[in-house]
Amino acid sequence: MNHNQWKARRTARLLGEAVRDSPEYDRVYEEAGLARELGQLVFDRRTALGLSQTELAERCVMKQPQISRIEGGGTVPTIPLLRRLARALDAELIIDLTPKNAA
Repeated sequence: MNHNQWKARRTARLLGEAVRDSPEYDRVYEEAGLARELGQLVFDRRTALGLSQTELAERCVMKQPQISRIEGGGTVPTIPLLRRLARALDAELIIDLTPKNAA
């Protein structure tokens, strides 16, 4: 069982099975999914560049365990940290708010 699965099970236990349809459960579930997706993006880009977690951490002025937590989906970085990660990964950070009904 990976960290994300453990976290999802822990959240389900804390919220209780009866509350699975609650807005709080949905929020936590969505946040965990976003953290996992972001972690995968960071991992993919880092490995494509041939960088170790330690090398990326040095580029971001961070510690290696912080990179590991991000890649594992265990944390949601702030926007300033996302900017640092993007620069360190020679990538462009794009934040987009597109209306749901947009074509």
